[in-house]
Amino acid sequence: MTVAVAAGVIMAGHLALAVPGQATFFAGLALVALGSGLLKANISTMVGHLYDGPTDPRRDGGFTIFYMGINLGAFAAPLVIGTIGQSYSWHLGFALAALGMALGLAQFLIGTRHLSPRSSVVPTPLVAAERAAWLRKGLIWLVVAAVFYSVVVVSGSWTLNWALVPITILGLLIPTGVLVRIKRDKELTPVEQTKVSGYIWFFVAAAVFWMIYDQGGSTMSAFGETKTADTVFGLHFPSSWFQSVNPLWVMALAPVFAWAWLALARRLREPGTVVKFALALVLIGASFFVFVVPMGMASDGTTVSPMWLVSIYLIQTMGELCLSPVGLSVTTKMAPAKYASQMMGVWFLAVTAGDCVTGLLSIAGVDLSGVGMIALEAAVAVGAGVAVYASRKKVTRLMADVH
Repeated sequence: MTVAVAAGVIMAGHLALAVPGQATFFAGLALVALGSGLLKANISTMVGHLYDGPTDPRRDGGFTIFYMGINLGAFAAPLVIGTIGQSYSWHLGFALAALGMALGLAQFLIGTRHLSPRSSVVPTPLVAAERAAWLRKGLIWLVVAAVFYSVVVVSGSWTLNWALVPITILGLLIPTGVLVRIKRDKELTPVEQTKVSGYIWFFVAAAVFWMIYDQGGSTMSAFGETKTADTVFGLHFPSSWFQSVNPLWVMALAPVFAWAWLALARRLREPGTVVKFALALVLIGASFFVFVVPMGMASDGTTVSPMWLVSIYLIQTMGELCLSPVGLSVTTKMAPAKYASQMMGVWFLAVTAGDCVTGLLSIAGVDLSGVGMIALEAAVAVGAGVAVYASRKKVTRLMADVH
């Protein structure tokens, strides 16, 4: 039910974005964000319910296939919606996105009979008093925010940073607060407590990874727009098509990775989750070291071959397939039963945390597109990968029976 409601909220958000106007634009963004928050954690938990417990060797491969489905939409969206948005109207593009969400919702409702009955069970539902307390707290904070921002606007002090700074700080504080609250829950067993401690390693590693990876939609997108040739074999293409390169690589390589994990597992040689995360960090760092080369070539105003970005996205995709679907899988394995969906939400907040770090740097005036900054981020990622690998025995002990 939650997934169906979330899809409806996302669809409503895209319909709002299809209507011209600043108010409908921000309302649409809020609805898409709200719906995505409801959808991503819950549907990923449902995938975990399809397998026979945390030790099922098909689990990592299954999440990789699930990840292919995500990227099928990510591949089609820039080609269809991006082209229409750049060439005709972004409002029409958002309307088509709403249509796509409607088709996805219909497919989900038709296929629900194949899902595990466990997906409809809430392990520890909130009692009426707890629901009322959360609602009361939410309304209080909403009123405080409304009063505060009303004063800011009336006083004439409003700038965009009044919205950006609190959002980016909250993006770091919220996942930290959730993890601390889960860790301090005295109802958890000692093994569950240990697993939460181990999971913090994966969360921090993922935040570092996404800090670089998500610049594909900002730093790398701007480079593709202004400093990369927009023709291949004499054929012109809009810059939005670069956003389809990574999903295309995912769809091409995901079956290979899924097959490789299963083949290695049968031979008892599959690398552990910690090693996969370390490799992902090294690869994402390597991609930005490669990025430094075309940035230097384009420093005199010339445009570089689009194959540079295609190659960088290839390296990033290999890192992504070592981390993202594996991270979904390990989250379902290590989450205490009481916090299954919340821990999946924390996993997705690792993306937010990484993005918020770069967001705060940008607000502070740091040039994220500078060669020095790109090289520094690359070095940080590779260093984090080496640190995770060096600590693999410690983290593996914290994971208890999860491998």
